[in-house]
Amino acid sequence: MPVNDSTAGSRRTRVLVADDRESVRSLFHRVLSADGHDVAVASDGASALAAVHRQRPDVVLLDVAMPVMDGLEVCRRLKADPETRLTPIVLVSGQTELADRINGIEAGADEYLSKPVHPHELRARVRSLSRVKQLIDALDSAESAFVALALTIEARDPYTNGHCERLSRTAVNLGRMLGLGDEDLHALHRGGYLHDIGKVGVPDSVLLKPGPLTAEEFALMRRHPEIGDTMCAPLQSLRTVRPIILSHHERIDGSGYPGGLKGDQVPLLAQIVGIVDVYDALTSQRPYRAALSRDEAIKFIVEDTHAGRFNPAYVEAFFETLTPAAAPA
Repeated sequence: MPVNDSTAGSRRTRVLVADDRESVRSLFHRVLSADGHDVAVASDGASALAAVHRQRPDVVLLDVAMPVMDGLEVCRRLKADPETRLTPIVLVSGQTELADRINGIEAGADEYLSKPVHPHELRARVRSLSRVKQLIDALDSAESAFVALALTIEARDPYTNGHCERLSRTAVNLGRMLGLGDEDLHALHRGGYLHDIGKVGVPDSVLLKPGPLTAEEFALMRRHPEIGDTMCAPLQSLRTVRPIILSHHERIDGSGYPGGLKGDQVPLLAQIVGIVDVYDALTSQRPYRAALSRDEAIKFIVEDTHAGRFNPAYVEAFFETLTPAAAPA
């Protein structure tokens, strides 16, 4: 019996087979089960879509010509959903023209197989995509560990409770207001949680001090962007998040840290998080001061913008995300 090398891990690979022909479902189920996979089946596109969200398969095999919803549409929907966009999808079709393959690629499919599919090719494609999914899951697990660490750091200080979640949500809203694409919005979402992860290297005596910091203590605090960037450097999946972590305290007039960057040297995503971070800090309670009102925080940011620290267009867009409408910068 063939051995599926993906079963050496903690669980067997889950595969969903969606085809309106029972004979095809039965054949694929038999071949892939013999190869060590857990196989589920669906007989139409709508059932396949529901099964993916319910069962979270590692690989999805979709017949193109299915009733209710065809395989191309199922593929497009899965690839557009952040929860399933990294799930490998194989489109299977009796249509062999180049245009059909191009349609499959444009729908986001990872592979395109023509019927009749040889069992050896089916096994090989599913094995290969299973390994890809395992690597993706490993990266996701590493990122989850970093997010958990960031939230643990936040929990050390009761005055910053909820800061990461608010920052992530508001930064994404501002990114949408500025017309950013999905990749940038995803980076803002993760960056909101991870921007202060370098504070793990800041002593509690400094991080939790109930009052203003001394010059020496502030110098220690200013190290956290570089510490966080160094921590995240080994993860290739965080490459779009690292500029946020490293540069969210930079200011476009060069007065920020750690690099004293100016103008467009400050990455756009870091500028977005920097604006949102300042507003959230100002409107949050601190042991050495009361939270500012919304209008007081807006006035503070307007003054910093006039002083050249923030991009006026980004600040104006940020104010538009606040409700009720805020005064322009």
